[in-house]
Amino acid sequence: MGPLLMNRPWTAERDVSADLAQALIETQFPSLAPARLASFGIGWDNTAFLVNDAWVFRFPRREIAVELIETEARLLPVIARRLPLPVPVPTFVGAPGERFPWPFAGYEVIAGRTACVADLDDRQRHAAAPVLAEFLARLHAVGADEARTLGAPPDTIRRMDVAYRAPRIAERLAQCVELGLVDDPGPLGAIFDEVPASWTPAGNTLVHGDLYARHLLVDDGGRPSGIIDWGDVHLGDRSEDVSIAAGFLPPSAHDAFFNVYGEVDEDTWRMARFRALHAAVLVLVYGHDIGDTDLQREARASLRFLITP
Repeated sequence: MGPLLMNRPWTAERDVSADLAQALIETQFPSLAPARLASFGIGWDNTAFLVNDAWVFRFPRREIAVELIETEARLLPVIARRLPLPVPVPTFVGAPGERFPWPFAGYEVIAGRTACVADLDDRQRHAAAPVLAEFLARLHAVGADEARTLGAPPDTIRRMDVAYRAPRIAERLAQCVELGLVDDPGPLGAIFDEVPASWTPAGNTLVHGDLYARHLLVDDGGRPSGIIDWGDVHLGDRSEDVSIAAGFLPPSAHDAFFNVYGEVDEDTWRMARFRALHAAVLVLVYGHDIGDTDLQREARASLRFLITP
């Protein structure tokens, strides 16, 4: 348990209570008063509240999330109309002040629940494959120059730097074993072995940057209904987003995905698997630490898909 306690990047630097959130919203957006708030979830970077059953307001929990909300506010209003699934467009952007030093944002509610809560079966995931593929094809078609002009940043945290990320994945995988979350890490080692040593990530594709089950909304039938949490959007390598095919879809659905998205080269697919492994072990440790059984179940499904022939 020691290593886990030493490294919790999801720990809040600032907690936002419902009372504070209500006061900030009513002060800056009086048209929403009286604001009725309900908790809508706590993530790594933001605390979210449902407001008046119509809006989701997100408040940064860590200073690093401030820039992420600002990036969303610049990009999403422009690219949303080009995408085949709804995304959260900031309608209200709150300014920092004495009571809360960071900006915050409010978005119209997108119908659906997160795919990790929905616990989709393989049939539902297979049906989702072409929908996700079309979404990513449209997103990745946004020109790099335009995205840069709109304020899309480069990758500043070395998301796909193999030399930097591999030891961190190994550390989280070891924590999974230590916590009894993974019995045999051996089969996952092949994902490390197949990573191309000379691979360099591209920086010319507009990517969501953190696309996994918690950021995919589905309707009651398990069909994709929206993509949320765009704080990590940036100009990076498409393998970052293609990783959802490796970690969310069973192998039997891969053809359905690539028939719509288009083929990728072998190195891109290997790096997508590497990225999916990174997300799975991180989410598994995180889910265990906060007691989220849905996240743990989804992370285990990802690991199972990654080692299924």
